[in-house]
Amino acid sequence: MPFPPVTEDSGQARSIEFLAPDRMAQRDRNRAADAESAIAERAGFAGLEFNQGVWSYRQILCPALPEHLFLRFMRSGGAGDVSLFSASIPRGAGRVRIIPIQRRGYSLFSPAPINALTIAVFNRIRAEEHSDAAPEWLGTGLCYAALAGANPQEAPLADDTEFSAAMSAVLLIPNQGGAIIRFTDVTAARRPMEWTLTFDGKGKLLKAAHRPALLVRETELHPAPVDEQGRPRK
Repeated sequence: MPFPPVTEDSGQARSIEFLAPDRMAQRDRNRAADAESAIAERAGFAGLEFNQGVWSYRQILCPALPEHLFLRFMRSGGAGDVSLFSASIPRGAGRVRIIPIQRRGYSLFSPAPINALTIAVFNRIRAEEHSDAAPEWLGTGLCYAALAGANPQEAPLADDTEFSAAMSAVLLIPNQGGAIIRFTDVTAARRPMEWTLTFDGKGKLLKAAHRPALLVRETELHPAPVDEQGRPRK
């Protein structure tokens, strides 16, 4: 069972935080600087034109994967001309890896959230984690979404008139083993997006799905008053 149910904690983080470089710990800024040449090399292999234009980055805070430093790189040439990728820097043994998200406004291959490359890199990152603690299932799901280009925030309980039918995050344990993590990201630009991540029994991510969440409109009813016999009052 890759994510034991006891790891579910009502106090766990429901979103991923991003930090500008001036808010990062000094050791993480140093680690990012040391990895710059490796990041540039791998971004070049992916055709991301890292040697052109001005790139900026933010740290992706991912408590579920503490043995890695994650960065989101961006270069903007104006509306419709944005390039993005995520970089993973191991704090111990391992190698620098990147996840392409967009090149000049377009996905390089299939969209990053469902791309086989994204899934493969994520599995390698998790294999390099050597924590004795049981992994947080929701934190793991949110971290995957962040590395794939989202700024994820798990949906809170709804108290307004429009909400997602898949509001609360859930961990499903199929009879045949493995795990399915499902949550709704309410920060997506156009409408909430539902993420579904399917893992095997050893914790390897097999498949990722990313689609608009089903929205349901709630209508408040104001029934007419009735008397003791159930007849409408005049």
